[in-house]
Amino acid sequence: MENSGARPRPPFGLGLIIFVILAVLFAGRSVAGFVIELEWWKEIGQPETLWRMIAYGYAPVGVAALLLFAVLWISHARGMKSAGTGLRQHPLYAKLSTVVIFAVSIVLATLTVDAWTIVRYLGGSALDGSKTFTDPVFGKNLLFYFFDLPAYHLLLRFLLVASLGAAIVYWLTARGWSIRSSMGAWNKEEPFVLDPGELRLSAALESRFFRIAAAIALAAFAVRLALGRYALLLEDHSSLVGVDWVAENVTLPLIWLSVAACAVSVAALLAGRFKIMVILPVALLAQSFVPSGIHALYVRPSEITIQKSYIQRHIAATRDAYGLTQRSREIDYGAKLETAIDPKKHTVLFDNVRLWDWRAFHDTVTQIQALRPYYVFKDSDVDRYMIDGQLRQLLLTPRELDVSQLPADARAKWVNPHFIYTHGYGLVVAEAARITADGMPHLLIQDAPPQVKTSSLKLTRPEIYYGEVSHDPVFVRTAQPEFSYPSGAGNVESRYDGTGGFPITSPLMRFAAALSTGDWNIVLTSYLKPESRMMIRRKVRERLNALASFINWDPDPYLVITETGRLVWMIDGYTSSNSHPYAKSHSVVGIGALNYVRNSVKATVDAYDGSIRLYAFDDQDPLLASYRNLFPDLILPRSAMPADLQSHTRYPELLFRIQAEAYRTFHMTDPAAFFNKEDVWDLSRNLNNSAGRPEPVTPTYLIATLPGEEKPEFLLLTTFTPRNKDNLIGLMAARCDGNSLGELVFLKLSKQELIFGPMQIEARINQDQNISKDLTLWNQQGSQVLRGQMLVLPIEESFIYIEPIYIQAAEARMPQLKKVVIAMGDRLIYSDTYEQALAELAGISLSRPEPAQAGQPAAESAKPQSDPYTQVREIWNRYRRSMSEGRFQDAGKELERLEQALGGSARR
Repeated sequence: MENSGARPRPPFGLGLIIFVILAVLFAGRSVAGFVIELEWWKEIGQPETLWRMIAYGYAPVGVAALLLFAVLWISHARGMKSAGTGLRQHPLYAKLSTVVIFAVSIVLATLTVDAWTIVRYLGGSALDGSKTFTDPVFGKNLLFYFFDLPAYHLLLRFLLVASLGAAIVYWLTARGWSIRSSMGAWNKEEPFVLDPGELRLSAALESRFFRIAAAIALAAFAVRLALGRYALLLEDHSSLVGVDWVAENVTLPLIWLSVAACAVSVAALLAGRFKIMVILPVALLAQSFVPSGIHALYVRPSEITIQKSYIQRHIAATRDAYGLTQRSREIDYGAKLETAIDPKKHTVLFDNVRLWDWRAFHDTVTQIQALRPYYVFKDSDVDRYMIDGQLRQLLLTPRELDVSQLPADARAKWVNPHFIYTHGYGLVVAEAARITADGMPHLLIQDAPPQVKTSSLKLTRPEIYYGEVSHDPVFVRTAQPEFSYPSGAGNVESRYDGTGGFPITSPLMRFAAALSTGDWNIVLTSYLKPESRMMIRRKVRERLNALASFINWDPDPYLVITETGRLVWMIDGYTSSNSHPYAKSHSVVGIGALNYVRNSVKATVDAYDGSIRLYAFDDQDPLLASYRNLFPDLILPRSAMPADLQSHTRYPELLFRIQAEAYRTFHMTDPAAFFNKEDVWDLSRNLNNSAGRPEPVTPTYLIATLPGEEKPEFLLLTTFTPRNKDNLIGLMAARCDGNSLGELVFLKLSKQELIFGPMQIEARINQDQNISKDLTLWNQQGSQVLRGQMLVLPIEESFIYIEPIYIQAAEARMPQLKKVVIAMGDRLIYSDTYEQALAELAGISLSRPEPAQAGQPAAESAKPQSDPYTQVREIWNRYRRSMSEGRFQDAGKELERLEQALGGSARR
């Protein structure tokens, strides 16, 4: 008889099919992603490094998972045996429980084990740490704190998890199966009621296996307490970091007391004498509260006397951790307020004074050299080149392509961002110290195709396929020509001819690319040809992070023109740690908290083919040495870097900022002065912002001559003032050239003689009647005044201060150099041109043109009066330039001058 009341069976078959399909898609996308990943690593020539990274990432966790599985499985089997049964009697349960235990083991191992801690330990195990910092308390060098100690903590954590997990699994299994055996003839009519007494929580201690597992956990805790001694070296006591008097004389003995209490408790636990174990919480409470009481009653009333030697340790360790003692010099610089200057003696210095603040330069170039809305200049960088046999400071900014700036309908067409708009084109280069007659940058490379105006530079590969604004993915060598650069009403097209990217033509590779990116147009398009290639990870930092994520990469890559005319990105890499004994910690955006940092690596990325090279620049850094042991084919020696690239390496600004922040406090080496913070410095301030508010100076790349040196060199420089004061008290310079790269020089000024700081010169500029009147006037009439960063240059045992002043229209951000201020001592020189100001400083008489009026460009240099026809031609050219740039007010004034000039010519 048919059972009409039976419910339909759930569609398990359909659900299983859906689950399988989703699992296959998920697994397929993972496999496709790995295929693309492997091709990318082959592209950059590092497949061996990929396999090493996979092994390093999974092997420690895998070994830990297997060990945990063995421990938990044995604990489970012992628990069943304790309950009077066994796995063989329940075959289905045995299989299911084994799967569950294995899954739990994998989860616990993943949460417990940091693979890279173990890997770094293996990489650093063979290193010699005898030349690294050694802490004065325990006598351990940096290798112990960077590699050994973290590995020991990880192993202890694993041991604790394994022993506690074994005890819990054993108890749950034994109690669970015991309760099940006591159920008897359980049925629906007589429901089973669990008696809490059946759990027998106290009975766990009766088991020898449970006690052994708990004893192992307690022994691991004792070792953890012993290793906790080293954490005292990082403890912040406000006046110092590290072991102080209380820690050395009170806390350390109490730690050993707690370790002894743990040992006694382990013996008591194994012997079943549980009351004796009360000594452990008593010891831990004493360790927590006694040191603070001793500090309040004994140390605080005479802290500076008692803590003096510990403060000295803290100062020495922090200076070591931030690289303030290695390859550094501190010079007591007896600077004078003013001295006589002969510009001829310092030709290289004065020929390279950076009149173009990089912000003003960037805004101007964006207006005059973008060519199309989709071209962007993300950043401008300062570098030095030999131009016509002379060292010159240049400003460089690459012209990159940003597809987000394309019109919406162009962006919506799939072929445009992937096949046509694939790369940026060229760069703009200008001399930092040269200004045209109308206050604009003197460009050495400009336009597209590039116009190179000096024989000292050449550009053979202007295309930028890899940069800071690049998008992914793009396809090259396809049936679709690529946009190269605009020309008149049309565009010039090109075809990629490099080795960047990887082949994408086989059906399998196209399917893998489509599946990994979720873009099925890659399979459907007809533009791909047998020689086509796919480019991914085209942003410089993204590319390097994928290759070497264990290095912290600088946020500011800069572009270099090689001798062969190729464009190559250079970027600095840092190794860091927060485990340096006695050192003050510092938080850095993008890196996090650290108390040890080194610029150990410099990388290059070719802008055309994306090839990557990493070079070791600090052979003394143990962290880098460990990574080089782990990846022997990844990081090349410094000597392998081509000479034309080595000439453009520089001291990184990020590291310099970190060191300057540390040095403003840790220049004090006297413990009493440090304790009382008697001589803390601040970074100098200036008015280098549109709001006109004082702000700390940014480190500046410039060419100058250091005291004791004969030749000008490329330096990174910043200045200090006493806290809450504006007079100059110190200068910090980092050397960038040749074998001097990485050296720091600190000029410490006398406290008895006043040397003006940048903000005091700014105040004098504001108080000058002539300057103040001009600035007020130019800030009206639809224009805005921009003040460049003030340069503070050491020269002839004194300092010279130089500040460029720009003017720009309110509607269009295109600053033009309007005036230059030079100051030394009590002299303040305000002139139309840099040459005039410098001549006045040196007491040289130059023929001076008529003062520039508002809106009139300043002259490039003092020139004799030209003939009338030349004058008319110059005015007419300025009028046309003003009209083309939308400066109609300036154009009108040029017309007035043109009428006057024509009238004068007629009278002549």
